[in-house]
Amino acid sequence: MYIGLTLVFQFFYTISMVGLALYGLQAFWLLGQFGRHRLFSSRRNTSHRNRLPTLGQAQPLPAVTVQLPIYNERHVIERLIDACANLHYPRTQLQIQVLDDSTDQTTAIALRRADHWQRQGVDITVVRRADRSGFKAGALAHALPMATGDFIAIFDADFVPPPDFLQQTIPHFCAPDAAALGFIQTRWGHLNATYSPLTRCQALALDGHFVVEQEGRMAAGYPMGFNGSGGIWRRACLDDPKVGGWQADTLCEDLDLSYRAQLAGWRPYLLNRVEAPAEIPPQLAAFKRQQFRWAKGSIQTLCKLRDQICSSQWSIFTRVVALIHLGNYLIHPLLLLLLLVSVPLLLAGRDPGAHLALLSFASLGPPLLYAVAQIVLQRGAWWKGWRYLPLLTLLGTGICLNNTIAVWQGLRNQGGVFLRTPKFRVESATDLWQGSGYRLPLGGTFIGETVLCGYALYAVITAVMAGKWTLGAFLAIYVGGFALMIGVELWQAWPRRSKGRPRSAQQEAGHPVVS
Repeated sequence: MYIGLTLVFQFFYTISMVGLALYGLQAFWLLGQFGRHRLFSSRRNTSHRNRLPTLGQAQPLPAVTVQLPIYNERHVIERLIDACANLHYPRTQLQIQVLDDSTDQTTAIALRRADHWQRQGVDITVVRRADRSGFKAGALAHALPMATGDFIAIFDADFVPPPDFLQQTIPHFCAPDAAALGFIQTRWGHLNATYSPLTRCQALALDGHFVVEQEGRMAAGYPMGFNGSGGIWRRACLDDPKVGGWQADTLCEDLDLSYRAQLAGWRPYLLNRVEAPAEIPPQLAAFKRQQFRWAKGSIQTLCKLRDQICSSQWSIFTRVVALIHLGNYLIHPLLLLLLLVSVPLLLAGRDPGAHLALLSFASLGPPLLYAVAQIVLQRGAWWKGWRYLPLLTLLGTGICLNNTIAVWQGLRNQGGVFLRTPKFRVESATDLWQGSGYRLPLGGTFIGETVLCGYALYAVITAVMAGKWTLGAFLAIYVGGFALMIGVELWQAWPRRSKGRPRSAQQEAGHPVVS
């Protein structure tokens, strides 16, 4: 029986090691696709841009509806509405829908600001529902019949679209060969990337996702996901019965819809040269909530569309790539499993670190991916963002319990409660968020992360005492990751312990304080 248990632990260890290695190798593959696209398609892209009609040439100009799904966003709703009202597009062809499910003073702020812009000649309305059924997907589906646009632009509450956003995106839908273009996704920028080491890490990860991962998939002709904001949908695609419109049975309604659209024959397009700036969560608990929703929703989408993907007309390799893409968050259960089985194997006299060479090589993929993304965006100053990679590594390891729970829930059921990521209007180092009523309490995974930190420390000590120094160094990453979760969450949850004063009543009402 003892030998049998050891073999079971060895089996799970091997599964974890192979899965993590595949994740790292996928980064190399995406880098290859990205590099091939950048190397060989510059001339084709220039020719394509030259063929794009300008807005002045497209007659009549297509009608555009901008939808702003919000829920309790009193700090940022005014900024969002003002940015969308200032979009450079003929007002006769622009409609703005504020899809407000709020239960606090956000509604009053939105109504007041909408009234201001209505008096300026902007077609803007605040759309309210009787209940919040279906959450964001439900709000988008509810308002779509009232939309007058041929194209639907979507921005979450934390976004600030640039004035020329529609001028840079709509022409792509009007190109001669764009009849099957279903949606365009632009690159997310960052309003507060330099606010703290936590926001810098998130910015580094998001840049890698958009610049290399998304572009690599698009360049190779493989499915890519809509990121839920900073993009535009063709109305005909949303209305296509084969697509099915917005559906609320996953927490990643955007990823779900984009895959159903591509399965129905619609084509995606990524515009990395167009940036849609947004606020990065400054609170670790908010980041963890966001990651939980994305992890659970991605796995729900995988379970929902698995059979459709496997039976689609896509090539076998395309189907495999799509399934791996939707299952990316499985890396976190594998990370946790690898830690849990290492101690029993060490106590049994086995060497769990014997195959670390394979993982070490594969693990070079993500750091290289992030470096390339920073080189593309920052050129000579690329190292300023990339230097936060060690902290991002600890963050990605420490969050594995949070995301493993999300994956487990995603495997077990569809739907669920859509827990919003709070936005605080943090744009510079002097902006405060600690006194906001939106600040989240200490997370429910805190105790589990504390236990795992102790377990990982025991694993390190056991490995070192067995003379397995390489394995001990690897397991120390877990100690650092869980310690980071514990320390930062405690620090941020501590009452009144941060920069300066808490948010004033004026800020709580949604107005910035002018010094």
